Amino acid sequence: MADKPSRSLVLYGDGLARFIDSSSSHHLHSLASLSSCSLLSLSNSPPSESEDDRILREFALLLDASSKTHQQTLPDRFMGMKAAIFTNHSGLKSFSTKLGFSVVQLDQLVKQQTSESQHSDVVAVELLKLLGFQEGKVLDNNQFDLVFLHIGAGEKVNGSEQNADVELVDALVGAIMRQGQPGSDVGSRLHLSVVMSYGKVLEDDESRFSVSKKVDEKDSCFSTLYPLQSYAMKGGAPRKDVRHHSPMLIAQLQHAVTRKDNTQKFSFQDFIENGGNLTIPADRFLHEIAFKMWKAPKYGA
Repeated sequence: MADKPSRSLVLYGDGLARFIDSSSSHHLHSLASLSSCSLLSLSNSPPSESEDDRILREFALLLDASSKTHQQTLPDRFMGMKAAIFTNHSGLKSFSTKLGFSVVQLDQLVKQQTSESQHSDVVAVELLKLLGFQEGKVLDNNQFDLVFLHIGAGEKVNGSEQNADVELVDALVGAIMRQGQPGSDVGSRLHLSVVMSYGKVLEDDESRFSVSKKVDEKDSCFSTLYPLQSYAMKGGAPRKDVRHHSPMLIAQLQHAVTRKDNTQKFSFQDFIENGGNLTIPADRFLHEIAFKMWKAPKYGA
């Protein structure tokens, strides 16, 4: 446990997980090799769910903003937490405002600079300023405790545009990691989460990205004796609606706070084989971050 509360930055690549290139995306892979990596399980999509509805539903899961809690703002639920979100998605802006976020149009942050390197560095500096990190120092007064950057509004249909979004996330990860080197003031207080989802489920996703028990376990005569995995449980009872495939991929890094596992690549296969936290429900995500920020009690072990 850190001796001071963390300040959290979340880069959320909505629907971008399937576009991560194993031979490029070098900063994402570097992050994964230093981080605690896991999978976030989601609920099943309702029939005929629109892409806009999917974006809102999955974001609500990340915030544990169910029908019982969405009437409360984040400051109400998490000890006055101050949060901001950058997004271009109109529905997400409205929803986030109701939850107590300060909402900013993503295009106001992501502007063209003279080069891609300078571009990502400028954006990283601006994001960190909002959390009270400036010129390598940690200021006592920070505007926000939590900043979300939502990239990939879901309306894009061709791979080239989505690949560009992955490249943007990758470049930002590199720029942020340069600002928060091990042993630095920023590195000791910044809790960085990179979350990448698969977006709309495709026909072969269930077979490619399954997080449930292996086939040989299911076929075993002892299969009925295997307990449900923890991500499928809540309050000691089975969850009613769990999707056992196409989870979100998440890598988290805060130097001397998060544990490093054996993951080397930001990929589903590497996370499920080597991730330190295996699969957890997506609705626990914000609770775990709030604990690091001293805004909530510890959840789970």
